[in-house]
Amino acid sequence: MITQEFLRKLVVKNEKKIVLLVFDGLGGLPNASGKTELEVAKHPNLDRLVQNGICGFTDPIAPGITPGSGPAHVSLFGYDPLKYEIGRGLLDTLGIDFEFTNQDMAARGNFATKDDKGIITDRRAGRIPTETCNHLCNDVLKDITIDGIKTFVMPVKEHRFSVIFRGANLCDRISDTDPQKEGLKPLPPQNIADDPKGLETGSKQEANAKLCTFNNAKSTISIVSKFIEEANKRLKNEHPANTILLRGFSKMIDIPNFNDVYQLNSAAIAIYPMYRGLARLVGMNVLKTGTTIESEFETLKENFGKFDFFFMHIKETDSAGEDGDFERKVKAIEETDKYVSKLIDLKPDVVVVTGDHSTPALWHGHSWHPVPTLLYSQYCRRDSIKEFGETNCLSGAFGRQPAQNIMALAMANAGKLKKYGA
Repeated sequence: MITQEFLRKLVVKNEKKIVLLVFDGLGGLPNASGKTELEVAKHPNLDRLVQNGICGFTDPIAPGITPGSGPAHVSLFGYDPLKYEIGRGLLDTLGIDFEFTNQDMAARGNFATKDDKGIITDRRAGRIPTETCNHLCNDVLKDITIDGIKTFVMPVKEHRFSVIFRGANLCDRISDTDPQKEGLKPLPPQNIADDPKGLETGSKQEANAKLCTFNNAKSTISIVSKFIEEANKRLKNEHPANTILLRGFSKMIDIPNFNDVYQLNSAAIAIYPMYRGLARLVGMNVLKTGTTIESEFETLKENFGKFDFFFMHIKETDSAGEDGDFERKVKAIEETDKYVSKLIDLKPDVVVVTGDHSTPALWHGHSWHPVPTLLYSQYCRRDSIKEFGETNCLSGAFGRQPAQNIMALAMANAGKLKKYGA
């Protein structure tokens, strides 16, 4: 695997422009018609790129591994997703411009629906409108302090919120309470820090550090459990959002700056806060944009002369796939394709179109299936593919690549990497 440390030594600055267009959850599975969402959709502009480029597949993490959105995007940006483990809570919180401190720990929250037996009947509370989320966060769950730990419950979008715990000695090595499917009770938070008992350690200092982490996680679990209990009391008369599910507990991490590694002036265009947060974490300039796919492409056009790398994120494909709505995912692809013509008109030097992972409507969630990917530049050894789709990608010249290779390939096609060795 090519590492960022290696690529950094080869980078050459120039004025060439790269656009990375990410359809969240792009990959699908065939329905009764025998075609996937991408294959059913009409996308003449994506096909224009395919006819002048190459296509194939990427694996976000590794074959057979179903990725979350965080590690999948980390991989797309060229980072090792196993080395840089970033909690969803941190990303969502950075995406809403919360001022994170070194005493903060965040979790990503879902408002959810449970029955009188405590069974989760809807993990997303019917995707309540953002206005309802604002009310629940700002009015119902405000001013909760647990054992001296202050909490901030911040609305994100629809059913999603962030909860930030602020205080000393918090540890994010605790497990999610979200069971990830309906028909189950919420999970109790568990200590996932290394238990120092019985572990071989290299020194007494290491043993003490593990003991401290383990004990801090144990005390943090007590705080989180009490917070959930209080939240459930306050939400008991609300409907459909009468409970909460938490996942992605995380504190701030140290990660190499994207612009420094690749010597780029990068910009991110994303509507959804989590992806804005991830872009901000790695050092991209996060551009203000509207709330529609069209507005994202207008933002690209308005800022095209100011940056040499653009990360564009389309959320609607993933939401439709998670809801099992095949036709809605088809429409999201077609809606985006209408505006891809605006991207083509700008004449970027390199375009990569891919997904962070597959979210087949047939599966109702993220899956391990490789992601259809196309790469366009004037230096591609073009293949014979004429239409973008999973079946065609099987025979594309791009082949099947780790997603972590995308940045190296994009940089090479833009002439931004020099020769290695004499």
